[in-house]
Amino acid sequence: MAQPVKQPAIRCAAKVEALLGEGPLWDPRINRLLFLDIKGARLFIYDPATDETHDYEVSGMVSALGLARKGGYVCVSREGFGRLFIEDDAVRIEPVIDPESALPGNRFNDGKVDPAGGFWAGTMDDQEKDDNAGSWWRLAPDGTVARLDDGHHVTNGPAFDPARGRVYLTDSARRVIYVADSDGTAFKNKTVFKLFGDGAGYPDGMDIDAQGSLWVAFWDGAMVRRFSSEGVLLGEFAIPALRPTSVKIVAHKIYVTSARIGLTPEQLCVHPESGGLFVLELPVSVGPDNYNYFSG
Repeated sequence: MAQPVKQPAIRCAAKVEALLGEGPLWDPRINRLLFLDIKGARLFIYDPATDETHDYEVSGMVSALGLARKGGYVCVSREGFGRLFIEDDAVRIEPVIDPESALPGNRFNDGKVDPAGGFWAGTMDDQEKDDNAGSWWRLAPDGTVARLDDGHHVTNGPAFDPARGRVYLTDSARRVIYVADSDGTAFKNKTVFKLFGDGAGYPDGMDIDAQGSLWVAFWDGAMVRRFSSEGVLLGEFAIPALRPTSVKIVAHKIYVTSARIGLTPEQLCVHPESGGLFVLELPVSVGPDNYNYFSG
């Protein structure tokens, strides 16, 4: 049974003023956290040992990254799935496949490597006008791509729980988190895990801890919430940014990305560190010890 965690200390570790901070990824090969500014076309690497952040320009609206077994990273951008490398202090992207090349109004959003070595990523209408334009796709290690689901508005997640054979998927605009049976290659029996009402904010990016609990960032909620695998609320953790976007758990630290896009001057006055990377320091480690790698 997952144990509650009290409100931990929190600070802004990187005041990068991202327009749309997203995609936090811990790379154990270099012991650093990577995250993105989708709309600002930047990639950041944060070093917790020195508290320093390196900033790279990146083209193509890169929105999610995953560790790649053969080196570098698997990624998604406006051009579809690709491979991303950081070389000579610059970012290089090799396109792989774009399954939605016929949908110029769409872009990829969130994504993660699955336990079977593939890479899941969701799409959405970039203007958020078509509330059924989004789909979930999986890039297999052999380079083929498959559509897993469609009819979504704003895709976020996924979060994989291999111990329970589950995957969680978020449709942020609809304020819903789904859960389904999954081995990583596909999913079935999708049901509503949690549906949120007005005032809670919009569930966004998320991560699973070692106890199987789901940590979720809430856009317009200034909050990260933790839920048990049964859907019980275990904790609410205030974030000094109105629009937290995603969560990455690393041992006893919870990293939270955020956005400042669309905020009024008054809102920025109340939340001046919006767009930064925040870190919650927990008294005990809750992070999983294993990391998924794209094996293609």
